[in-house]
Amino acid sequence: MKYKRLTKEQLEELHPEFINFLATQSITADEWDTLKKEKPGVAEDEIDVFSDLIWEGVLNKVEYLENVSEKHMHLFHLTEKEMKLLSVKILNPEIDLRTEIGFGWFKRNYQSDFVEYLTASKAYGEDKNVDKFGLIKQGAVITKGELYQWFEQIVE
Repeated sequence: MKYKRLTKEQLEELHPEFINFLATQSITADEWDTLKKEKPGVAEDEIDVFSDLIWEGVLNKVEYLENVSEKHMHLFHLTEKEMKLLSVKILNPEIDLRTEIGFGWFKRNYQSDFVEYLTASKAYGEDKNVDKFGLIKQGAVITKGELYQWFEQIVE
């Protein structure tokens, strides 16, 4: 597998797409049931291929990722050529960005000495979708980029 297998819940959500995928493989519903019983390894391989196709489609479209921890925010803008990072570090030991109170503090104090910013960019490796997926594996989530865009205006 190039990425990771979709969860059971994700597969259930994508059931119509999976049926279409099997149809493109010339696998009928009866053949799929037989395959699961008699050749579970082959059935697992089909699920893996489908999972990779779904991930590839999602990763091709993703433009923004966010990874927020107690003291850091890593906001990514995934452009055609590179990954841009806006990083925020909170130096106030009493603040946890993952809480509503902590994030509220940050919004009020984003210009204080208790907040550090860093910007960086990095070219993609051989496969930009693998690079994007690596960030997701490290805890980043796909977003619409509102926070990144807000920060971009602040930092400039």
